[in-house]
Amino acid sequence: MNVAKSGYHVFCANSTPAFSRDQLLKTRVEIKESVRGQTIFIIQTIPRDVNTAIMELLIMAYALKTSCAKNIIGVIPYFPYSKQCKMRKRGSIVCKLLASMLAKAGLTHIITMDLHQKEIQGFFTFPVDNLRASPFLLQYIQEEDHKEHLCLSSLSCRCLFRAQSYAERLRLGLAVMHGEAQCSESDMADGRHSPPCVRNTFGHPGLELPLMMAKEKPPITVVGDVGGRIAIIVDDIIDDVEDFVATAEILKERGAYKIYVMATHGLLSADAPRLIEESAIDEVVVTNTVPHEVQKLQCPKIKTVDVSMILAEAIRRIHNGESMAYLFRNITVDD
Repeated sequence: MNVAKSGYHVFCANSTPAFSRDQLLKTRVEIKESVRGQTIFIIQTIPRDVNTAIMELLIMAYALKTSCAKNIIGVIPYFPYSKQCKMRKRGSIVCKLLASMLAKAGLTHIITMDLHQKEIQGFFTFPVDNLRASPFLLQYIQEEDHKEHLCLSSLSCRCLFRAQSYAERLRLGLAVMHGEAQCSESDMADGRHSPPCVRNTFGHPGLELPLMMAKEKPPITVVGDVGGRIAIIVDDIIDDVEDFVATAEILKERGAYKIYVMATHGLLSADAPRLIEESAIDEVVVTNTVPHEVQKLQCPKIKTVDVSMILAEAIRRIHNGESMAYLFRNITVDD
């Protein structure tokens, strides 16, 4: 039996009159109506100023907690710091820290979309609904005029399973990019330059560890046929676009006559719009989980797919106590 809750409110964290800032730009929140015993949904999109958005969410959640709200549910379409979910050299797992801060502030549930790694859900001590944008992106591909000439491509082996899932669903070919750009994100994580390629003479006199050889970067190559096809590069996040631009150049050399880039979250930082406009990429398709209106004005190649419908349905189902399984129909673990 579906049991409806007694009442709920929806707040928009970074556009509500409850927020104010003093002369030192410190955030202040005042809840201007009673929320006692209510279920509260806080919708927080992540603009350019990520840290400010996080503080707004934390302060608002804590204000609602101290105002005796029954449940506080964060609707965060793009979860920030999701790429910092692994230990890197002497760094820290910031994503786990953020999960702990949200729980301490009073959140009891989170609705998000396409976490960078699905294992991030294990950082939380409360339920996380990780929705998928794949049905909307697949629909966009299906509406392409020359569907018989399409070919899915992965930027790296990390994205291979996502590309393979899309290709199998659409009955399309698959091409895999093997190798790395000369300056890739994995350099920061895999210890390629640590330890150095010399024996440590400062260790214990009786201890001699095996010499660690540096990992070599193979050049980027294409495994699969893209000649005369529309190549679609799939990923979950588009932030710095240098790797996408380099991949597009290689696909173009291999005969692809159109190149699309498709991802859930379009962060498009720094000079991304200009680099896309000047590159061999014909179209960049992202959802509206992150605001990117300015980037679209700078680069007409950027297209937007609306996913607000599934977020609204998730809010409705949670409020009414209905199952969320309907939103994951035909979703595979690799999407």
